[in-house]
Amino acid sequence: MSENAQITELTSQYTAQVTADLERNTKEQERIGGEISVLQEQLAALQRDHTVLLSIQQAIDAAPAPAGPAAGSESATVRAPRKKTAGPSASARRPGTKKAATETGRAARDSKPAPRKRGGKTTAVKETAQPTLVDLVRRHLAEQSEPRSAAEVAAVLSQAHPERTIKTNVVRTTIEGLVAKSQAHRTKQGSSVFYTAPDALEEAPQEQPASADA
Repeated sequence: MSENAQITELTSQYTAQVTADLERNTKEQERIGGEISVLQEQLAALQRDHTVLLSIQQAIDAAPAPAGPAAGSESATVRAPRKKTAGPSASARRPGTKKAATETGRAARDSKPAPRKRGGKTTAVKETAQPTLVDLVRRHLAEQSEPRSAAEVAAVLSQAHPERTIKTNVVRTTIEGLVAKSQAHRTKQGSSVFYTAPDALEEAPQEQPASADA
C-alpha cells in the first residue's frame, strides 16, 4: 500500500508541474506574439514615412533650375540699344529691333515655371506620423479615473481607431510592458486583472479621507 501511495503522490506532482509549465509556456507565447505585433506595426509606420520622404526627395530633385536662356534674352534686350549705326537705314530698323527684343524677353519671363509649393508634402508627412499603440494605451489609461481591463481598453481603442487592427492580447502585452516600466499599475480582483495609470493610483488614497469626513 505504501508503494502505491508514493506512486500516486509522484504522479500528482508530475501532473501539477507539467500543467504549470504548459501554462507558463502559453503565456510566454502570447507575450512574444504581442511584442511581434507591436514591432510589425511600428515597422509598417516607418515604411510609410520612408515612402513619403522618398517622394518628397524625388520632387525636390525634379524641380527645374532657373532658365538660362531667359537671362540671356534679357541681357540681349538691354544691350540692343547700344548698337549705333549711321545712316537712315539704321534708324528705320531700330524701332522694329526694340519691339522684337521686348517681345522675346516677355515670352521668356512668361515661360518660367512657377515654384512648386511643398506645403502639401509636409502636411502628408505629418498626417502619416500616427501615434503608436503604446502611446494610445498610455493616453487612454491616463484619461480614466477607474481601473480598466485589457479587453475594455482594446474595445475603446478599436472604436476610436477603426482603421487599425487592435487585438486584446496585443493590448495586454503592451500594458504589461508599461507595468514593467512603472508607467502603469496592475490590480487583481478575483480572476480579473485591471490596469490604471500611475497618477490615478496616487490620487485614489487622497480621496478616501475626504469621503470619510463627509
